[in-house]
Amino acid sequence: MNILGIETSCDETGVAVYDPDRGLLAEALFSQIEIHKPFGGVVPELASRDHAARLAPMIRDVLGQAGLEVADLEAIAYTGGPGLIGALMVGGSLAASMGLALGIPALPVHHMEAHLLAAMLEHEPPEFPFLALLVSGGHTQLVHARDHGDYTTVGATLDDAAGEAFDKVARLLALPYPGGPALAALAESGNPVAFDLPRPLKNKGLDLSFSGLKTAVRLLIEKHRRDAENDLPANLRADVAASFQAAVVDTLANKCQLAIEASGLERLVIAGGVGANRSLRDRLKALADQHGFRVYYPRPSLCTDNGAMIAYAGWRRLGEAARGTPRIVARPRWPLDDLRPVAAEV
Repeated sequence: MNILGIETSCDETGVAVYDPDRGLLAEALFSQIEIHKPFGGVVPELASRDHAARLAPMIRDVLGQAGLEVADLEAIAYTGGPGLIGALMVGGSLAASMGLALGIPALPVHHMEAHLLAAMLEHEPPEFPFLALLVSGGHTQLVHARDHGDYTTVGATLDDAAGEAFDKVARLLALPYPGGPALAALAESGNPVAFDLPRPLKNKGLDLSFSGLKTAVRLLIEKHRRDAENDLPANLRADVAASFQAAVVDTLANKCQLAIEASGLERLVIAGGVGANRSLRDRLKALADQHGFRVYYPRPSLCTDNGAMIAYAGWRRLGEAARGTPRIVARPRWPLDDLRPVAAEV
């Protein structure tokens, strides 16, 4: 069964073909970093226009890599939300049109469910149930995953997500867009204990908060800039980056530990862009070794937004595909808890 996956939730165009018997057959990804870099952030209209220009050629290329024709497809999965409304409409419109023309299902996929399931594409996938830490863009949440589609959010950010905090602090440090990876790279040369930054809500429930940490960093930077009467010295900038990253990693690790202890689960899945952060991976691996649970990560290429995870998540929901004319689903806000358990095995 050949399933085409289309991802257009924000600033990356992802296309992939997945077969449950043969695995991932081919994939392609285009990042819009260079398009948005002059503006210091994602411009929704530019994102939508670029998705529209690239999707069809990318689909042709991916099908060619897989040795398939359009007529060989048996289903199309696309990101139905959450995300930028215009970007979602681009992917949904093309998917629904192709589904109608080919007479095959076009399935809207929840972007965060796809991230949560990305580790299933690895050689040693996790078994249900497990705890998932989703750290992707504007989302940071802890999810008790009992089975495919059976999810309960047990903790979530009350303000900024971890990824948003990385980007905002990177901007304070005058780092180039995208800020998160640039800050993590700068932190490699810094001292993570140079500054005693707050660990928000430590040991206080499972919800998270990063707004106060961001403010603490801003005040720290302003103080040292006044003292230096100029821009921060390079070594001080690295120390700020390292100390901030350490605070975020400590906070995420603390919440994972509390959630594992409260739930009794033995498996932790990390997913989303921040999940590729090496410091976070090292810390959670050490935590797992210390407390006797196992941690699973998708490969770095599956942490970013991609078509492979969309195709896989679509396959899992193929049994509930609606009959009749394919429709366009574009939900900028879509709580993960709204999903229903998968109706039937496929």
